[in-house]
Amino acid sequence: MSFDLNSLLRPHIAKLQPYTSARDEYTGKEGVFLDANENPFGSITEQDFNRYPDPYQSALKAEIAKIKEVRSSQIFLGNGSDEAIDLLYRAFCNPGKDNVILLPPTYGMYEVSASINDVEIRKVALTEDFQLRPEEILKAADANSKILFICSPNNPSANKAKREDVLFLLQNFKGLVVVDEAYIDFSDEPSFTTELDKFPNLLVMQTFSKAWGLASLRLGMAFASEEIIRILNKIKPPYNISGLTQDTVLAAIADKGKVERMIREILDEREFLQGELEKQPFVQKIHPSHANFLLVKIPNATQVYDDLIGEKVIVRNRAKVLLCEDCLRITVGTREENEVLIKALVKVNLKIEK
Repeated sequence: MSFDLNSLLRPHIAKLQPYTSARDEYTGKEGVFLDANENPFGSITEQDFNRYPDPYQSALKAEIAKIKEVRSSQIFLGNGSDEAIDLLYRAFCNPGKDNVILLPPTYGMYEVSASINDVEIRKVALTEDFQLRPEEILKAADANSKILFICSPNNPSANKAKREDVLFLLQNFKGLVVVDEAYIDFSDEPSFTTELDKFPNLLVMQTFSKAWGLASLRLGMAFASEEIIRILNKIKPPYNISGLTQDTVLAAIADKGKVERMIREILDEREFLQGELEKQPFVQKIHPSHANFLLVKIPNATQVYDDLIGEKVIVRNRAKVLLCEDCLRITVGTREENEVLIKALVKVNLKIEK
């Protein structure tokens, strides 16, 4: 399939002259900096934060490129993955005219961001086992379908999409195909970043919030063609990633062994938690997981959820979500947390049965 990015891009974005920051005009590290109206006396904190950070996070991208086996020019960094989602709508979707394809049940921010940007939403539900319906997706699309969002491993169902289905859509969907891999570190599926050079319509999202344990720093990654990355950099806020976040993540990447150990521990605990849940007579189904959480079907899920709060055990109630009736989404915790959860579940279910 031939792919013309400019045909998807909103015309005024193509003509947009981006804001030029002081750090765009001079990228050197040494000198007397009197160009950005910064405080020359430092900061009120012990550590100095008075200088604006690198607007393109060059040093951090260079290290991410090594561990993700992509080029730095193929990386966009955002204030969480949510920033990349919003920028995609702004760049490619004309309000009141264009549409996006969503595949429920899926991550809720795709729909929220579409609504904020006044973009029509077309939904094609997943199958009963949470797989894609490629032919139905293509039938739902038209000339104004700009973006298709595929979450794999999926949230809230935790399963991975069939790779052949995603590849089929990359070959046949005429807009951008966004593969959200927030949970890829917990899966045996290879990342779709390996397909970037084959598919110019592919954008892959990942995050430092899950496996890396850096949710509070809000750093999301988007990987795509250099042309798409240039567009995102063109319309992003000039200093969207703080210097503190850049420095902290740069230091964290140097200890890649730690994240690998944490992933192994989470996978071990996922196996333990699933095994303990399977022993409970009130658990009707545990969906296969390639993430750091389990989707568990339990009778009276909403009441169980409410009663668990009373036990100070907080899970996510997905009982009203399409295809997730009577399901709770349970994040894998530490061994102690998982044992507390099991005890609380037994307690509240005994109470409900009475």
